[in-house]
Amino acid sequence: MRIGELARITGCTPRSLRHYEAQGLIAAERAVNGYRDYDERAATRVRNIRRLLDAGLTLDDVRLFLPCLDGDVAAAAPSPAGVRVGLQRLAVLESRIAAQVAVRDRLAAALHDAAAACVVDLEHPVGLGLVAVPGQPDPRKDQA
Repeated sequence: MRIGELARITGCTPRSLRHYEAQGLIAAERAVNGYRDYDERAATRVRNIRRLLDAGLTLDDVRLFLPCLDGDVAAAAPSPAGVRVGLQRLAVLESRIAAQVAVRDRLAAALHDAAAACVVDLEHPVGLGLVAVPGQPDPRKDQA
């Protein structure tokens, strides 16, 4: 099957498929006209690649699963290497989430402090820079 057909049945873009091929995750024969020609197993392989990527793994992680990509990855018994990769990826994600939560908390605290330091009258939002004050530059316009 050609790349467009593989993209259609797997929900991937042709660009993604070319990238997976460049990364050695899928392979295609070349027709006389230079078009890629994938066999029927490629669809299963691409769906498994997408399943692993959607689970939070990277393409480098997916390479470790190459021997399993032509079967039912979701139903296969977990391997020690696969579990190790999953745990490592989970630790990275949890670290990133913790960092984002810390940033959110700092921003929330700064906004709380700023709101407490000024009186905000939502009926007259001059202090928010949402309306112009007569005789002063309009805060809504760029002052470049």
